[in-house]
Amino acid sequence: MKIATWNVNSLKVREQHVIDWLGTSQTDVLCLQELKLTDDKFPRAALEEKGYRSWFAGQKTYNGVGILVRDGLNVDPSTVVRNIPGFEDPQQRVIAATVDGVRIISAYFPNGQAPGTDKFAYKLRWLAALHDWIAREMALYPKLALLGDYNIAPEDRDVHDPKAWEGQN
Repeated sequence: MKIATWNVNSLKVREQHVIDWLGTSQTDVLCLQELKLTDDKFPRAALEEKGYRSWFAGQKTYNGVGILVRDGLNVDPSTVVRNIPGFEDPQQRVIAATVDGVRIISAYFPNGQAPGTDKFAYKLRWLAALHDWIAREMALYPKLALLGDYNIAPEDRDVHDPKAWEGQN
């Protein structure tokens, strides 16, 4: 199974890029992050025309995640989960589905901003909840792939402009 991930930074803007890439990449499963559109705006029909079924959790302007699966692969709809179970969060940052026995999780990790801020505290709570949920998922699904935009940059080489990010996590 060929699995890929892509932070599209607006599926509305990059819809044709995604469709074109799927046509040439031979990807079986594509995890998307930062959809920046509501569920009713998700281009499900256009993707189905290209041979992909989709599951998604959209949000206007920010966040949003999705999983695209090539026709012919088995997805049990009862295995689809939106957000981290038990973690109250209005932000749409996680979606999971089981594809041919492999647990696929698409995640858009929060940007924590500077230590000591509310955003940083939210990121730490979110990471702890994700960690605990992933541990439970791994017990149920020995084959698990966590894909996404991690928004974690411990070294200068992890960002385009290290000076701009100095003092932030």
